[in-house]
Amino acid sequence: MERVDVAILGRDYSLACPPEEKAALLSAVRLVDQRMLAIKGVGKIASNERIAVMAAIQIANELLSMRAPDGPLGNIALGDFKGKIESMNSMLDEVLGSAV
Repeated sequence: MERVDVAILGRDYSLACPPEEKAALLSAVRLVDQRMLAIKGVGKIASNERIAVMAAIQIANELLSMRAPDGPLGNIALGDFKGKIESMNSMLDEVLGSAV
């Protein structure tokens, strides 16, 4: 595992991921940071926690809208998809646990 230091909404986080997944992780961090900054920029939501939830809902909505008629995300096997989601959830648990 490789340690990756990132900033989301001006806050620093230290994540761990396999070296071959670092580029994908950094892309995900950029997407989340951009979404959160855009939501914060509207000015109606002050809490970072609420901003994070709204960003997660927007991203999840986009992901779900990408479903193909023959299953989630077309060619990706359901087990692989679930594994990726579980991996992301573990990373989020780790980050949120260290942020408290």
